[in-house]
Amino acid sequence: MKTNRTFTMLKPDSVEKGNIGAILEKINASGFRIVALKLTHMTRRDAEAFYAIHNERPFFGELVTFMTRGPIVAAILEKENAVEDFRSLIGATNPAEAAEGTIRKLYASSMGENAVHGSDSDENAAIESAFHFSEREQF
Repeated sequence: MKTNRTFTMLKPDSVEKGNIGAILEKINASGFRIVALKLTHMTRRDAEAFYAIHNERPFFGELVTFMTRGPIVAAILEKENAVEDFRSLIGATNPAEAAEGTIRKLYASSMGENAVHGSDSDENAAIESAFHFSEREQF
């Protein structure tokens, strides 16, 4: 069975609300294997680099401020069809539009504080994983 990987990040709102365990349990229960995991705090420079694709958008400053206000949990997940399956598990960016039972429906409070990040492609999953984890941290 061929497997692939995706990247996720539990955002500061998830950490602040104490939802790390519940979200990780939902991820495990959905068949994902956690191959790398860490609690860390993004610097302003980290957040600006990670979200550079959005630097021309009006919400960029708010996003950087939000992502640096507290710790995050970064993780690499493994499962066949990982990117697409994880995107389904997390739900729509706007929790009001997210399907019942998805992570964002359960744990997000708004579009801006939407609990979790999930890579949108295999290519971005590799880039985002390498941003947060060295090769020796990925199993």
